[in-house]
Amino acid sequence: MKNRILRYMEYVDNILEKNETELSYEEILQEHMVQIQFFSHERLIHLLVTITFALLTFGTFFLLVLSFSPGLVCLFIALLVLLVPYIMHYYLLENGVQKMYQQYDGLLRRIRSRQ
Repeated sequence: MKNRILRYMEYVDNILEKNETELSYEEILQEHMVQIQFFSHERLIHLLVTITFALLTFGTFFLLVLSFSPGLVCLFIALLVLLVPYIMHYYLLENGVQKMYQQYDGLLRRIRSRQ
């Protein structure tokens, strides 16, 4: 997913940099809207997963504070190890979708300037 969103944003950035007159910006804008919807859905799913892992991690930590157990320590470490990559991936998706909104605005300006 990381490579896909980065490649797609680079693709749209290249389109916006070139300012070619023969491109159909309306079609590109429609495709871009579909991609924004895909990545927004992915972002929502990863937000829910990240929140779930965060709640489980903190819940395990509080249980660990109340009653120490080697099993809880292992569970806490495992959840923490999984939580960090989930946060990093969600960060990428959130910032990627925000950038795609800016690209959408750029494509819209390009369409309006042609009219």
